Amino acid sequence: MHAGKKFKAIEFIVWTKRSILCLTILSAIPTVLYYLGWKFISFPWQPIAIMGTAVAFIVGFKNNASYSRLWEARQIYGAIINESRSFGYVLRDSLSRKNSEKVKTMFKRHYAWLTALRFQLREPRAWENMNTAQYEEYARKYDICEKLLKLDDELKSYLSDDELKYILSKKNRATQLMASQSKELSEAYANGEINDFQWTQINQQLVKLTENQGKTERIKNFPYPRNFSSITTYLLLLFIFFVPFGLLKEFDKIGEGTFLESYTLWFNIPFSILVTWCFHTLDSVGEASVNPFEGSPNDVPITQISRTIEIDMRDMLDETDLPPAITPKNNIVL
Repeated sequence: MHAGKKFKAIEFIVWTKRSILCLTILSAIPTVLYYLGWKFISFPWQPIAIMGTAVAFIVGFKNNASYSRLWEARQIYGAIINESRSFGYVLRDSLSRKNSEKVKTMFKRHYAWLTALRFQLREPRAWENMNTAQYEEYARKYDICEKLLKLDDELKSYLSDDELKYILSKKNRATQLMASQSKELSEAYANGEINDFQWTQINQQLVKLTENQGKTERIKNFPYPRNFSSITTYLLLLFIFFVPFGLLKEFDKIGEGTFLESYTLWFNIPFSILVTWCFHTLDSVGEASVNPFEGSPNDVPITQISRTIEIDMRDMLDETDLPPAITPKNNIVL
């Protein structure tokens, strides 16, 4: 998540420099050919303008859908924050007097669940964008700790050796950690450490946390529909290709009868770049937000949120050796 006041104009330019280069070439080629006498390559601008209207609608639709996915993901993690705090104090107040060690164990297992979940959500998918050159270059400004660290090492501080070995043998580690929480809770209930009401309260929090895990997995594993994404890309590319051809005659006419005659044609290059860059960048903005867990500057900061939850829950147990909060690096926090 970008934690600064705004993206600077230079950041947008650097982020889209590859696109700008391609758009410059696409604009320059028809302009040079027209100047050399290939007048027949000029297209009427009216149908291109109609195409541009259609592209504007479909790009706007994609951006709206992308923002909806991003905002839903943020709401889910907001719910995880609240439910984790509720789970923490209800568990502490129900078990602390009778079995404080079990409270600490279940608290640590919850930190492990948060860790396993964020590592799972950072796993790459074929449709995500972080492996493209444009995003890889920008990603050098910050660190994605889930890509630099190993899950095994991160879980060691939370789980016993036997439980760590058991959890790592499973495919969905976060789910199995929550199942272990439920099992330990059932044992506490069977041993009379908690009553019916307390068992129900804590169990309800586990169910809610599991539901939110499922919601994050749904967003992670179900991409923005490929049919909508593909048609947006194809129409956008067609529009970008035809814009320089549609503006050739218009800019050539501007200088007729003046000392600028035959020179105004060259305005076609910068104006075509400007128009096509606007459309392409709008599409790129939507593409940057459509997968809210992959680790881009526009994504939900799940690492920071997980650390915040851990600090809050450790504070509930009056621990003094709290982990440091995650702070932004180059205005980016993940």
